[in-house]
Amino acid sequence: MAEVAVQIEGRTLNLSNLDKVLYPDTGFTKAQVVDYYARIAPTLLPHLVGRPLTLVRYPDGVAGKSFFEKRRPPSAPDWVEVGGELGSVLCEEPATLVWLANLAALELHTHQHTVAAPDLPTAVVLDLDPGPPATVVDCARVALELRSLLDRLGLTSVVKTSGSKGLHVSVPIATGTATDDDTKGFALALGRILAESAPKRVTVTMAKEQRGGKVFVDWSQNDRHKTTVAPYSLRARPRPTVSTPVTWDEVARAIDESDPRSLTFETDAVLERVAQFGDLYAANLASGQTLPALA
Repeated sequence: MAEVAVQIEGRTLNLSNLDKVLYPDTGFTKAQVVDYYARIAPTLLPHLVGRPLTLVRYPDGVAGKSFFEKRRPPSAPDWVEVGGELGSVLCEEPATLVWLANLAALELHTHQHTVAAPDLPTAVVLDLDPGPPATVVDCARVALELRSLLDRLGLTSVVKTSGSKGLHVSVPIATGTATDDDTKGFALALGRILAESAPKRVTVTMAKEQRGGKVFVDWSQNDRHKTTVAPYSLRARPRPTVSTPVTWDEVARAIDESDPRSLTFETDAVLERVAQFGDLYAANLASGQTLPALA
C-alpha cells in the first residue's frame, strides 16, 4: 500500500505500509494499530501528557526484532514535543499518538514522574508478576489482598491488567509529598507484608529461580529510571492484547471463575469498555493522597 496522507487536528502525517501484518497470529495490521490508537487517544492521552515516553518498536511485527527507543527519533516532525533527561518523546496530542503507531511503536511505557517534577512521582505502582505455573488469577488474589491492606491505610488504588501475564496496582499520590526512594520503600514494605502473610504464594525476591509458582510483587518499578506500560497501551503478545483498566469486582470475579481469560482484553473489547464505562483508571490522575509511614 502506498503512503497515505492524513490530517489530524491540523497536522499532516504520511502513513506507510498500512497493510503490513504486525500480529501474525491474528492478521492484525498496522492500519488496525493506527486505528486503535487514534480511537483510544482521548482516553489514553491524559495518562501520557507531560511524561517522557519509552517506546518499544516492532517494525516487522511482534514476531520480528524489536528495540527500545528512549530518545525522540531524528525523523520526528518538528511539532512532536520532547522532554526529560534523554530528550524523549512527549505525547501531547492525538497526531503524535498516530505518528507513533505509524512507527510500529506498539508499546508505550511511562515513568511515575512528569518532566515538570522528575524527582517527584505521582503514584506508587506494584507490578504483580506470576511465576509459572501461577497465572493472572493468582495475581488477582494478591491484588485483592493488597487492596484490602491499602484500604486499611486509607489509600485509594486502581488496577489494570499488564496486557501480558500479570496485574498492576497503582496508588496515586500528591506530587511533592514523596520521592522515588519513598515510593520504592513503601512498595517494598507492602510486598513484604503480603509475602510474610502468604510466603508460599507471594515473594519480593528478584531472583527468577526463586519465584516459581509465586506472585512476585515487583516494588522496583518505582525506581526513578524505570517505566511501566501505560494504561490502554498495546502489548507485543501473539494477539493484540491491551494493558486494560478493570474494576475490583472483575478482579474478584476472575478468582471465582478461576479463568485467566476473563482478565485478557484485545483492542475491540477495550474500545467497547471505554464507551460503556469511561476511563476506569482516571483515579490514577487524581492527587491529594499522602503515604503513611509503615513500620
